[in-house]
Amino acid sequence: MSLGEAIRISRQKAFFTQQDFADKLDVALSTVNRWELNKAKPNMRAMKQIKAFCSENKLDYTIIENEWLTIQQNDKEKQK
Repeated sequence: MSLGEAIRISRQKAFFTQQDFADKLDVALSTVNRWELNKAKPNMRAMKQIKAFCSENKLDYTIIENEWLTIQQNDKEKQK
């Protein structure tokens, strides 16, 4: 599962639209759209907000976190 899929599934499980999710996380709708399409990844601040969102809605955050960490690790390896 990709990071974008994990974010989309969590958002949908909470019955949030992309706009509602964006408003909740205080980001632009286009930002959520880019995350879900794997065109961009959330920064640390956004990840903390996503974690809080998952906690509030009793959703599993570990899949999102693991996918994000994998991307971070891959980015570091590319820089070498």
